[in-house]
Amino acid sequence: MHHPASTNASARPVKLPHRALKDADWGDSFVITVDKPGLGAREAARHVINSAPRWYYHLLALRNAIVRPLGLKTDLDTAAMTKVDTIGVFPVISETDDCVILGLDDHHLNFRIVFETEALERNRTLVRSITLVRRNNTLGRIYLAAILPFHNLIVPAMLNAAYGSR
Repeated sequence: MHHPASTNASARPVKLPHRALKDADWGDSFVITVDKPGLGAREAARHVINSAPRWYYHLLALRNAIVRPLGLKTDLDTAAMTKVDTIGVFPVISETDDCVILGLDDHHLNFRIVFETEALERNRTLVRSITLVRRNNTLGRIYLAAILPFHNLIVPAMLNAAYGSR
């Protein structure tokens, strides 16, 4: 009997320190199981990031308008980087077949988004999205606190849009 993949992303604990950002002081993880054997991390990352709901782009534009006067990096800054491999607006830091690490260091915080894929039984693949943050100062702590409610909606929404059942 065939068991369909889970239809919704779910939160999973993340253990710190994490190899992708050894000095991270905050992290979370969401997973979804998909009926797609042999799915690589880059393909999964690209599909998840490109599946962002429309409201995400409105929030990103609002975020950029608020943080630009504070001197923080925006997606326009990363888009202007030449010769940088990106997935969406996020620079690729390192990559293997089953793990791609995206991220950026800024003066207020450093962050990494880790996409991992893991082969499961019955031709299914686990897709894991881990977010890691190192808050560098008070602005970083305030910034993370302000965006967390949105982050906790956006990440599962993107995983569900990419791979959840409709």
